[in-house]
Amino acid sequence: MQRRRGGQRGASLVMVLIVMTVVSLMGVAGIQIAAMSERGARNDRDQQVAWQSAEAALMDAEFDIFGPSVTSTRRSLFGAHPDLTVFATGCGTDSSSTGNAGLCAIVTSGKPAWMSVDFTATGSSAPTTAFGTFTSRTFQAGGAGVQPAKVPRYVVEAIRDPNDRDLSSTDPKFIYRVTAMGFGPR
Repeated sequence: MQRRRGGQRGASLVMVLIVMTVVSLMGVAGIQIAAMSERGARNDRDQQVAWQSAEAALMDAEFDIFGPSVTSTRRSLFGAHPDLTVFATGCGTDSSSTGNAGLCAIVTSGKPAWMSVDFTATGSSAPTTAFGTFTSRTFQAGGAGVQPAKVPRYVVEAIRDPNDRDLSSTDPKFIYRVTAMGFGPR
């Protein structure tokens, strides 16, 4: 008597195809997660570089206003009782040694000056002050590696001191609001 062989049904082929499909999908998902993580890490790095750049601009503005930079020629424009005529509506653009570049008159209605200024504008007619313009300090930017693409910029607004109790004074005291913009590598 001869035994009859059973026909092949192909169940193992189907199982192997299912396993290969699942493994392929897991591989594609892993690649996408890795790429997303890399983009997130790059974005965090760019944000940190921009943050540090803005911090440097704030420090430069502080040196511009209060010193200790000996070369700052604008220090005479600041103080508790500044000459408000140098603070221009829409921000000053004169970047000469005693100019009013980045000095903004306080806006009483509408957008504040720091919200309406184009911090990306450069050149002699820019309404912002570039890092080192009045302090002669230097800042590495636009080079190779992880450096900011542009030099940070800032604006200064003279605001009446809210702690000045004598509101009827003809010589009110002022404080300064400094707004800085830093840039990342891209």
